[in-house]
Amino acid sequence: MPKLKLPRKSTNIDMTAMCDVAFLLLTFFMLATKFKPDEPVVVKTPSSISEIPLPDNDIMMITVDPKGRVFFSIDNKNMRKSLIENIDEYKKLGLTDQEKNMFAIGSSIGLPFNQLKSFLAAPPDQQKQFEQSAPGVPTDTTVNSDANELAAWIRSARNTNPKLRIVIKADESATYPEVKKVIHTLEGWKIFKFNLLTNLKAVPPGTAAYELQQGGKKES
Repeated sequence: MPKLKLPRKSTNIDMTAMCDVAFLLLTFFMLATKFKPDEPVVVKTPSSISEIPLPDNDIMMITVDPKGRVFFSIDNKNMRKSLIENIDEYKKLGLTDQEKNMFAIGSSIGLPFNQLKSFLAAPPDQQKQFEQSAPGVPTDTTVNSDANELAAWIRSARNTNPKLRIVIKADESATYPEVKKVIHTLEGWKIFKFNLLTNLKAVPPGTAAYELQQGGKKES
């Protein structure tokens, strides 16, 4: 018997449902994503050959800008709320719940305690003006000094989350005495392990680090 030849038909896949799902997911991420607030200062970190990666979370960031101003922040929003509550109780700032919430969703802070309440109570446009003229968090070489408000921030942050990893992000133009005050403050709280944030650069040829790197590549 002759074989029956079935007519060839092109494959037709209805993509309507997939497109709907893709647009629903896109809409969800657009509405649900919360962008990180802009930092009040731009810092150009020095270069180094260190390849040690920073942790992804539980970070206490201490920033030193080109003018030597110090800014303080932690990355976890929930921890930021606990931190400001601890600071409010410790320093008797008299912050309202709304002002505490403003701190929780904000970025780095670079103001002394006597200006913090006014800053958090101001609308966003005025806060940007505050940040531009911010004097920075007061620091000193003595951890117990009332003038060393950075010490109070570090104390409260460690009480809030003892697992915080400390990172110093200093501009390459910042003077050493300003960075030294930050390091002395950490040492005053018996903190001797922290990271210095730098930009990665190539290892210079002819150096011991270069020979070690090349030796590691050959072995692998």
